[in-house]
Amino acid sequence: MGSNTKARAELAIDGETVSLTNIEKIIFPKKGIKKYDVLKFLTVVAPHMLPFLRDRLLTVIRFPNGVDKESFYQKNCPDYAPSYVETKVSDGIEYVICSKLSTLFWLGNQSAIEYHIPFQTVQSKNPSEIVLDLDPPSQNEFSLAIEAALILKEIFDNLKLHSFIKTSGNKGLQIYLPLDETYSYEDTRIFTSFIANFLETKYPKSFTTQRLKKNRLNRLYIDFLQHGEGKTIIAPYSLRGNENALMATPLKWSEVSEKLHPTQFPMEEGIHRVTQGILPFNDFFDVKKKQPFQTVLDNIKAAYK
Repeated sequence: MGSNTKARAELAIDGETVSLTNIEKIIFPKKGIKKYDVLKFLTVVAPHMLPFLRDRLLTVIRFPNGVDKESFYQKNCPDYAPSYVETKVSDGIEYVICSKLSTLFWLGNQSAIEYHIPFQTVQSKNPSEIVLDLDPPSQNEFSLAIEAALILKEIFDNLKLHSFIKTSGNKGLQIYLPLDETYSYEDTRIFTSFIANFLETKYPKSFTTQRLKKNRLNRLYIDFLQHGEGKTIIAPYSLRGNENALMATPLKWSEVSEKLHPTQFPMEEGIHRVTQGILPFNDFFDVKKKQPFQTVLDNIKAAYK
């Protein structure tokens, strides 16, 4: 898109004509970010974001009048969606499948800011990855997420498991373990509950698995129950609907230190990282084939016998 930002525009993408409307609308008022800027952001991150959206039932959060106004979750594809938008019905809901740039741009034009995805693709009932959500009480306690992440990194390294990490774009961190889709959610629950209970038992003053906020007592919540069938997680590279336009940012493990803070990764920094080739999830899908998860699972099961 050129610098001449009209209220309307049409783009030819994937052999389809994508209509863009109200592209001067302010989406992030605090930073003066317009819909036009969000669409430019999507062009930059799309090659790295789309592989995580591909073939997954998509839930978006739309902010039609900007992030300071009312928002809503959208699971059902609206009737007015153009014919190039692929969908799939599951449990009576017609979900959008965002596997291509034209669909991503159409969603961006609908002021879809947050992209939430399930852990499995439409081709499988099994998860494509394990994600451990490290959720501190607020950004002020982000150091707890760093502490938990580094402990888990050491554990996973000792288990020879390949792990990836990203910010949630809000107040926490999320650790990913790619899988080859041969393991059930029952298998992954054995692993996630073992890891979460280990952290809670060994570091009871810092970490908890208590779902009720009033029982967490300012500890970091290890949300291992979030990894399950029908649950979703924010997609890598998705923006969040907060005032600072923070991005759910893939990180290098070397960046996870006391200097790290989620506010370091707004939209403009996300663009900078991608254009500079800082792509920590680049080999994510290659790792699936060499993740030694079966050995770890067998050992955990044997320990419980």
